Amino acid sequence: MRRVRQRLHPIALVICSVTLLLASAWGAFALAYQAPGSPVVKGVATGLWIVFSIAMIAGMWRRRVAIALPLFAAAFALLLVWWHHLPASNDRVWADDVAQMTSGTIDGSHVTLHNVRNFDWRSDTDYTQRWETRHYDLDQLESVDMILSYWSGPAIAHMLVSFGFNDGQHVAFSVEIRRERDETFSEIGGFFKEFELSVIAADERDVIRVRTNVRGEDDTLYRVKMPLQAMRELFLAYVNEANRLVTTPRFYNTVTANCTTLVYHMMTGIVGHLPLGYQLLLSGYLPEYVYARGALDQRETLDTLRALGRITGRAKQADASANFSADIRVGIPAL
Repeated sequence: MRRVRQRLHPIALVICSVTLLLASAWGAFALAYQAPGSPVVKGVATGLWIVFSIAMIAGMWRRRVAIALPLFAAAFALLLVWWHHLPASNDRVWADDVAQMTSGTIDGSHVTLHNVRNFDWRSDTDYTQRWETRHYDLDQLESVDMILSYWSGPAIAHMLVSFGFNDGQHVAFSVEIRRERDETFSEIGGFFKEFELSVIAADERDVIRVRTNVRGEDDTLYRVKMPLQAMRELFLAYVNEANRLVTTPRFYNTVTANCTTLVYHMMTGIVGHLPLGYQLLLSGYLPEYVYARGALDQRETLDTLRALGRITGRAKQADASANFSADIRVGIPAL
């Protein structure tokens, strides 16, 4: 028994040390991104936390477990309390493209969307701003399309969901970070409350064209098979989520609250249980997930749908066309 205890003690010490190391790393990132004050103050707070954590881990190895472990646990608990009470806000100096918040009013089958974005983009820094009020009749809703915009290899894409009406109108919803004017996107920052969450309704010529024609992203459009009632419910779910964010701001999260997981939760509320899959995190592979659920055109292979739905070239050619939405769908079979 003594030999077993002698072996267990260092094993337990290693486990505790690794646990403290992971917790201290999380705390360092949390302070680096969210400690109040200037970058210098953030750096000092982060540095002090790292020194404290190293001292506690060293203390455990020097047989001071009874002191080091409770002391670290208490400090980490205080850090978690502070973290939990960090408030999301709608009151910041926002970047122009997320400066307004989409909201909607619902009157039976008629929906009025406020602050629909319809920018005329010439470059990422040169654009004409337009925020518009638009009206939609859900009785005229006839299609839902999923657009994947690839900007960082095959595994990472931004997802848009576009609703089409039989009068030719399309409106695309995009779940995005609501970044401040001087901020740029950071996957790591997305884990540490760096950005608020935003639901933007936009004209397709804005939200697709800025990606294909201005930012050099590669977009693919897939027609989604859904019952009309489910289409309506998804549209209203976007509107309701946008309205909630107006009154109750929420932080974006790279994993739990992003452009795919938010839609996943909307859809589970509409159709019931949907299995989890790695494609919900590696959003570039989302078409495989949707195809396997039978929600894409099963008459064609996924490779064929991907080839037919690649709209980048058509978007560049359409550019200023008043029929942008129709032009980018040329050659994509209707369901």
